[in-house]
Amino acid sequence: TSVDFSLNKKQLVSGSMDSCLMIWSMKPQMRAYRFVGHKDAVMCVNFSPSGHLIASGSRDKTVRLWVPSVKGESTSFKAHTATVRSVHFSNDGLSLVTASDDKTIKVWAVHRQKFLFSLNQHINWVRCAKFSPDGRLIVSSSDDKTVKLWDKASRECIHSFCEHGGFVPHVDFHPSGTSIASAGTDNTVKVWDVRMNRLLQHYQVHSASVNCLSFHSSGNYLITASNDSTLKILDLLEGRLLYTLHGHQGPATCVSFSRTGDFFASGGKDVFGFGVANRCSINTPMLTNLIMSSVNVLENASGSNLIICCFITDYTCCGNYFVNCQENHPLINQCL
Repeated sequence: TSVDFSLNKKQLVSGSMDSCLMIWSMKPQMRAYRFVGHKDAVMCVNFSPSGHLIASGSRDKTVRLWVPSVKGESTSFKAHTATVRSVHFSNDGLSLVTASDDKTIKVWAVHRQKFLFSLNQHINWVRCAKFSPDGRLIVSSSDDKTVKLWDKASRECIHSFCEHGGFVPHVDFHPSGTSIASAGTDNTVKVWDVRMNRLLQHYQVHSASVNCLSFHSSGNYLITASNDSTLKILDLLEGRLLYTLHGHQGPATCVSFSRTGDFFASGGKDVFGFGVANRCSINTPMLTNLIMSSVNVLENASGSNLIICCFITDYTCCGNYFVNCQENHPLINQCL
């Protein structure tokens, strides 16, 4: 259902419908820890900026704060009166914003798990809420087909973007904080300027609902995950589709770039996995992934797997498979 990298890119956390969290080590010998505590599906996860805490939200209406260690200690608090769809730390790590099917957005003090205030103008489920990089704004997306921009200090909605023709499952801030991107069930991705409150770019590159998106740390690229089973990488500087990644055998439900932009991970309901390589650069003309014999497939108890990829500088032969992805072309697996 969700994935996130720690800032030092040594760990990856994933949430699942089996009510568990998995913490994956990004070292050569991957070791996973399974955290149990939620009573229903885990819908969202987020590492704190320090990497010392993980927040998770669940269908059980609670938020848990976990210590990502072997013991997996956690504290829990009832955050909403319905499913918690989104959790996100502010960049200073002091605040947490949550979004829920109860149509509200709530802001909390992290260290005391103290409720601070609620934002209440959405008229349907709130799917996502994120802090701006400077922590002064909050952006939210909803099944009411709107994206709303909030001023944290005044607690007021300062603008509503209404151009999506369907639900809006996901939204995120550009690393600069000057724009946002939204993913819609109308199969589109939109990029908005939050200073002028205007649409900057519109992409219709998927053939089904777009479930999730993530900005590259440079701000120049955006990766999207869709029910059409593909991931798309968009070049925001040139306003075009850069890569199409085929690998999931079912809907791709979540995707996230690492904080440094060297890696990305995606999750879905299928059983498929990519490996991790070194020498990463997003500017390379070819995107190559290691699969099969070199991979520790990241599978959790529910059978849902993660795909982990990175950008490397050349074709790579790995075991019995050679994988090549050219611009705007699907992955082609050729047995050697």
